[in-house]
Amino acid sequence: MKHPSRLLLATLFTSMAAASFGVHADTGKLLLTGGVSTIEGTAGGGITPWAVIGSNATDGETGVAVHVTRASTKDYGLNGAGVVVGFDNRYELSVARQAFNTGITGPLLGIPNLVLKQTIVGVKARVAGDAVLDSDTLMPQVAVGAQFKTLDSSGLDATLTALGAKRSGADFYVSASKLFLAQGLLVNGTLRATKANQNGLLGFGATLGGANNNYQLMPEISLAYLLSSKVAIGTEYRRMPNNLLVAGQAAALGNGLQADAWRDIFVAWAPTKNISLTLARVDLGRIVPATTAERKQTGSYLSAQFAF
Repeated sequence: MKHPSRLLLATLFTSMAAASFGVHADTGKLLLTGGVSTIEGTAGGGITPWAVIGSNATDGETGVAVHVTRASTKDYGLNGAGVVVGFDNRYELSVARQAFNTGITGPLLGIPNLVLKQTIVGVKARVAGDAVLDSDTLMPQVAVGAQFKTLDSSGLDATLTALGAKRSGADFYVSASKLFLAQGLLVNGTLRATKANQNGLLGFGATLGGANNNYQLMPEISLAYLLSSKVAIGTEYRRMPNNLLVAGQAAALGNGLQADAWRDIFVAWAPTKNISLTLARVDLGRIVPATTAERKQTGSYLSAQFAF
């Protein structure tokens, strides 16, 4: 099996080749109606997937979008990159690679310079509705998707094993996106079945101390308002499972592995049909509060997407 970073490069090369030889999406979707790239690679907002299909491709077209992302909070930093391919405005394939700098947490655990790296492969299919064509009705666009996540081996392996957390897992979700085009408003709701701890960066599930190791349903909500054809503002909310809380208590860490919901307020700007920039103020709640003095992880998020 290819190394995840090589897989990402191979997918990117293949996708760019498709863009060069077989894509006619340059006159496709309206600006910003395909969403931007999430931190997990799929099309949506910054932290949650939408039912829209990534890239500029419409019916009968194949499109490609690539993105780079940087998020920085009080104690942590996340770098990400990925590629999404949209087919016929109905199917989506994405690959993303994340590198999470654990800041002070690594040294406090006796693991200096600890960086957690994760690869996410996503698939999505539109199963009902069309966000633009149905914009004058109450019918939303509905999509189902899955994300397959693999956390690289690191100095954290022994800790995850002790907590009963695995290094790979899968999320499954259904999203409904409703675009009120005349009002310039998009509303999205996503329901995710997941075991991921902090999006998978702290493994999947837990068993220590009788922790909940089952799939849990987590709601995610997005609102976006088009200030103009090129600028959108919005907010997102994403509930996170708390698998590690009980496991951490059993390991005498108290509430030191508590997880909170993620939130953001964002502005997205598309100066051209092929480029979009997203800037957000994020609140990721507490992430390993045992090592960060219970500080909420607030900070900034910046992402650039290039779509074809």
